[in-house]
Amino acid sequence: MDIQHLVDRLEDLIDEGRHLPFSKFTMVDEERALEIIDQMRISIPEEIEKAARILAQRDRVLAQANEEAARILQNARQKGEQMLDQEINVQAAHNRAANVIEQARQQAAQIKAESDQYVVQILSRFEQQLVKNLNIVRNGINEVSQPPVAQNDYAAEEAPAGSYPAPGVVQRQPVEISIKRADEVEQS
Repeated sequence: MDIQHLVDRLEDLIDEGRHLPFSKFTMVDEERALEIIDQMRISIPEEIEKAARILAQRDRVLAQANEEAARILQNARQKGEQMLDQEINVQAAHNRAANVIEQARQQAAQIKAESDQYVVQILSRFEQQLVKNLNIVRNGINEVSQPPVAQNDYAAEEAPAGSYPAPGVVQRQPVEISIKRADEVEQS
């Protein structure tokens, strides 16, 4: 039986008792009072045991709650550390990517500069060869277009084939003109 119910019954018994006039004493039914007290003696160990079980259960629940809280806190710390590590790794990857891009830009600039220099060299050689060929062509045109210079009237006449030219006559010499292609210029 519930101890609280027994205490209520004892209180009711006292309230039902007769009050002695001019005193603080009340008369109660002794038999009923002892019966309630006996029931209290039986009930109190049960209540104590029940309270002990409740306390033990409370302690178990608190221990489980503390363990769960510790586990959640540990998981949160681990996740935080992982996220921090990931952020550090992402930042490092961004830095490496920026370095790679910068190196690629520098290499591209260097390759462009070297290729421009190579093209300038080839074009310069080609220009020199063209100037040389142009000079040869101009000399040939000048040679062909100038009339022969004669020192006397005899020189103005052409000598027959197989004969030697007259003294003072400038005889035209054959001119060899060679034109090279750009890849031949590059090889020379």
